[in-house]
Amino acid sequence: MGDLDTAKPLRKIAEAFKELEATINSQSQEVEVAPFSHACSLVSPLFGCLGIAFKFAEVDYVAKVLDLAEASKSIGTLQSLLEKDIQGNSVRKSGSHSRNLLRVKRGLVMVKVLFELILVTEGNFLKGPASKAYEQVFAPHHGWALRKAVAAGMYALPTKAQLFKNLNEDESSASIQMQSYVAASAPVIMYVEKLFLTRGLGLDW
Repeated sequence: MGDLDTAKPLRKIAEAFKELEATINSQSQEVEVAPFSHACSLVSPLFGCLGIAFKFAEVDYVAKVLDLAEASKSIGTLQSLLEKDIQGNSVRKSGSHSRNLLRVKRGLVMVKVLFELILVTEGNFLKGPASKAYEQVFAPHHGWALRKAVAAGMYALPTKAQLFKNLNEDESSASIQMQSYVAASAPVIMYVEKLFLTRGLGLDW
């Protein structure tokens, strides 16, 4: 049973984000750092499955999620995490938990947009959806050299069929899980963005 679960990363991602969504929709409790960082850690293999074009995202994302997981040992909720950095005047400092949370949120948006585009794009190629998702989410925050490297890496992307095979899904089951993640991640992403915006911290740094 455990082996089967680990062999279905898309399903695990969708289920973890549904649980976060349920917490947010209950409005009775704040989102805790531990389940949030765990759900985000399940997304990490997706970047690996996309190959060299998203190697930068995988390395950066994994490091930031590990930091949040470590933070969860001493900080209860995402709100507390942000408040702590505000009090310490370290929100925008490199390596701060708040900065890492913002970067992780960007990774979640990237996957959400990518899935949305895969679901509506005909054919077996990922270059179109992946390029559009990158341009929309990551490119505005990247320098010229990294954007060029990513563009070159796009030619080495797997096909949709290869991606689904790597994730142990067929097109039909993958579509169901991708739609599930898109729906469940939207309120989670909005929740994190609201934490920053209601404190006047912005999202573009």
